[in-house]
Amino acid sequence: MSRPGNTTRITDSSTETDASQQGIDVTEVRSAHGQPRPSGLEFARMPSAAERTRTLVQGTCSAELLIPGAATAGPDLLTPDARAVGPDGEILLLHPAGSPAVRAATHAQDDELPAVLELTDVAPVAVPNRIRGRARVSGWLTRVPGLAEPGHMMLRLEVGELYLDDLWGTGTVTPEEFTRAAPDPLRRYETELLQHLAAAHDSRLLTLAALLGERAGTGESAVRQVVPLALDRFGLRVRCRDSERRMFDARFDFPEPVRDVHGLRRAMHALFEAAAEESGAFHDRHPD
Repeated sequence: MSRPGNTTRITDSSTETDASQQGIDVTEVRSAHGQPRPSGLEFARMPSAAERTRTLVQGTCSAELLIPGAATAGPDLLTPDARAVGPDGEILLLHPAGSPAVRAATHAQDDELPAVLELTDVAPVAVPNRIRGRARVSGWLTRVPGLAEPGHMMLRLEVGELYLDDLWGTGTVTPEEFTRAAPDPLRRYETELLQHLAAAHDSRLLTLAALLGERAGTGESAVRQVVPLALDRFGLRVRCRDSERRMFDARFDFPEPVRDVHGLRRAMHALFEAAAEESGAFHDRHPD
C-alpha cells in the first residue's frame, strides 16, 4: 500500500503496457483541510466503475455497435446517431432505418441478436496518450418500433456484461450496478471547460504545480507544462510535463463533490486560489 506523497502506477488506458513503460506515472492529489495535497491513489475520492461506465454510455465519447455478420459494414454505418439509458438499465440506440444494425436486428432469430457496444473516450485537448478510457457492453439487441421519428429505428441493447478500462483502472461492472448508477453531473460541461482551460488559462494551470510538493521538481527539472486531462464531480486530473519531457498525472480533489456548473466554478476558483497561495509561500521560502 502506498503512503501520502507516493507515486502509484496504473495502466495507461491508451495501451496494454504499464504506464511506466510509456514514461507516465500517476500521482493522485486530494484535499486536506480544504486544500489540495499529494496523496496515494487509495485516498482519492473517485466515481465508482459503474458510474464511470454510465458516464461513457451517456456522454459524448465515440461508440460503435459490433454485430456478427455486420462487421464489414464499416464503423460509420454501425455508429448510433444517439444513445440513452432506459429505466431498467437497457441501452437505447438510434439508427437510420436502413442501417446494417437495423437490418440485422430485423432478421435475427428469436428477435434477439448478440451485439457489443464499444465506447472510446478521447481527451478533448491535445495530450500524449490521448485515449482516456474504453468500455465494452455486451448484450442482446432487439428493435423497438414506434419510438423513433420516420426514417429511423430505435434498437434496445439488453445489457449482459460490462468491462471498463480507464484512467482509474480496469474491471467489470454488473448489469445491476450499471442500472443503479448515475452518470457524472459534469459530463455535459467537461469538454468545453477543459478546452477553455487549455486555450486560455495555461499559466494558471501551471500554478497547480505548486501543490505537488517534491513531484513538481525544481530548477531545470521543474514542471514546465500542466494540461487539463479529465474532470468529474470529485476533482480535476491534469497531465504534467517537465523540461526533459517526462510526464505524470496529478489529480486535485475538490473540497466537496460538485453537483452543477455553479458549484464547479466555486471549486475551480478555490483550487486556483490555493495554488496561488502555495506558489507565493514557496517564493517566500526560496527567494531569488
